[in-house]
Amino acid sequence: MSDSHRFCTRESLACGDPLAGSAAHAERNLLLSWPSAKWQRNLRQASDMPEEVSARLEAIAEAGRRVNLIHRRSQPSERHCLYLMPENRRYELAREELPTFLADLQQDESLARWAASHPTGPVLLCCTHGKKDKCCAKFGFAAYKALADAVDSQELPLEVWESTHLGGCRFAASAVVFPALHKYGRITPEDAPSLLASEMAGHPYLPCYRGDSRLSPMQQCAQVAALEWLATRGIKGEVSVAQPTNEHESSQGWLVIRWRGGSDTGRLAVRCEPRMLRRYDTCADLDAGPPSASQVWVATQVSVAQVENPAFMNPARATPRP
Repeated sequence: MSDSHRFCTRESLACGDPLAGSAAHAERNLLLSWPSAKWQRNLRQASDMPEEVSARLEAIAEAGRRVNLIHRRSQPSERHCLYLMPENRRYELAREELPTFLADLQQDESLARWAASHPTGPVLLCCTHGKKDKCCAKFGFAAYKALADAVDSQELPLEVWESTHLGGCRFAASAVVFPALHKYGRITPEDAPSLLASEMAGHPYLPCYRGDSRLSPMQQCAQVAALEWLATRGIKGEVSVAQPTNEHESSQGWLVIRWRGGSDTGRLAVRCEPRMLRRYDTCADLDAGPPSASQVWVATQVSVAQVENPAFMNPARATPRP
């Protein structure tokens, strides 16, 4: 098969690249609407962007706030919607107002003079950044269209936008939901209704879930494994991941997960192991020869935690995972 017909998304799936543990994403974000036809390869630059706006976006990113451009057809091209996360604030500005607003944000000035509101519900970004990776154009736009159509047809209080690069092109279609910071991958159009229903209910959609971006890769792996363990027993609830209490637990790969579902609570112990996997991270890597080796995390055991130190549990009680 020629490289023009190969996609890093399909290569990733074929080599068993796990979704869980891949949800890295900055917690502090600026989202700025800009017509997608003008997006460049850089995730925060557009071809018709005024120089001052471009420079200020770069400075804001360098100071630690991730900047993504977003788009949807209903947004006027000369009027821009901006979101600040985790502040969960929404602003509407004319293009000529952007330099002053960005200067206030960059200099940590009060934004009280700018009219702000809260989003009507969760804000979902779906990567369609084809200039960054062809998978995001091929798989990303189809998923975005299905998500947006489902929101419109069901009149859901959830905002869906196309987005520039979200990380993990090999997992296209990729998405992130704010303010929960749930990250998703390998979304198909068929997943759209169930994913939206899960998010509206306050739960991640497990078939495509990469993890909570506020956690480390190992913690994300344990979180997803625990949620799947609970789901097979008909339990939907909230989970929290505890840090290892000592070096022995950490070296053994054990994490304690506390869960709550309704009036029920409990603790699980999840063992996660690092593995090396040869994979292509992007479609651009397909021309570079054999894939590089990268570390991934795999959950190998899940069990009910009976004692504070899961390393002392009876292995016979553990549920092995492939």
